[in-house]
Amino acid sequence: MTAITEPAGSPVLSRETETGQASDGRQRRKPPADAEVVLSVRNVTKQIGNRLIIKGISFDVRAGEIFGFLGPNGSGKTTTIRMLVDLIRPTSGSILVCGRDVHREHDEALRHVGCIVENPELYGYMTGWQNLEHFARMLPGVDTARIEEVVGIVGLDRRIHDKVKTYSLGMRQRLGIAQALLGRPKLLILDEPTNGLDPLGIKEMREFIRRLAADGLSLFVSSHLLSEIQQMCDRVAIISHGKVLAVGEVDELLRAQGVTVVWTVAPADRARELLASEGYAAAVDGPAGGDGQRAVRLLTKMPEEAVSGINRRLVSAGVSVSAIEVRHPTLEELFLGMTEGENIE
Repeated sequence: MTAITEPAGSPVLSRETETGQASDGRQRRKPPADAEVVLSVRNVTKQIGNRLIIKGISFDVRAGEIFGFLGPNGSGKTTTIRMLVDLIRPTSGSILVCGRDVHREHDEALRHVGCIVENPELYGYMTGWQNLEHFARMLPGVDTARIEEVVGIVGLDRRIHDKVKTYSLGMRQRLGIAQALLGRPKLLILDEPTNGLDPLGIKEMREFIRRLAADGLSLFVSSHLLSEIQQMCDRVAIISHGKVLAVGEVDELLRAQGVTVVWTVAPADRARELLASEGYAAAVDGPAGGDGQRAVRLLTKMPEEAVSGINRRLVSAGVSVSAIEVRHPTLEELFLGMTEGENIE
């Protein structure tokens, strides 16, 4: 291990841009069902004194996927990351990397892992190349050709012989990743990889992480930037109070929440009665007007596939439907709903 501490005449439906699909239009990759499980966490607990910190968490990370790990302050996210790289030992359960137990088979397991925890530890007075040479000496089978290869992977060819103290934060992050890649890991663990970066740096890091995954590397990414996780990751785990609340593909988790539909209707009272009869409570988005006849906006939660049928029933019942807006849930809304608004790490 190298450890560096998105009927005729019916109203047109409008959609918000955050749909569970990446906002840049990227179709999420789905690793095949038989893809290699690179990281397997099974029923892991961690007890410190009389306090149970981690309460039986389980998840897998498969080959070539970007796996997001989200948790509020005190959720156990950092403790979990430390257990993944054997910095602390679980009380019970198992953590396997490429089928090897990280505690019982420490060296065999962690030779498949590269890790950057928070900011990479680099020597500012040395050049980027000298930093990589220094760390390469600690790893078997890493030669000059491999150093040149990782420099190309992270795109530091032009600046690799400059001193690190002249690097921007984004360049330091890339050099840290180059260092973590020296040993040819199958799993790269990144803790807050976009922390401190400006918007352009965040975009470049996101694209860089995608390229690594496209080349077959598995990435385990923790971040407090939920919009970035939504755009970047294929699957996520949400942890709170030491328990994993949900694990799954980003789009599937969001679809399971249903959508918020904004109906612009008149009369509002009749519309609300019909929606209630179909099992959908409707909240008024703004004043309804004294007589209930003026067109108002009603908010409902429902499966997206139910919208067209409800629209037909409203029209048949004499309700004027002048607009329908479908708002897809965001990862932030899902997260806050599951963790009851706790602060994220």
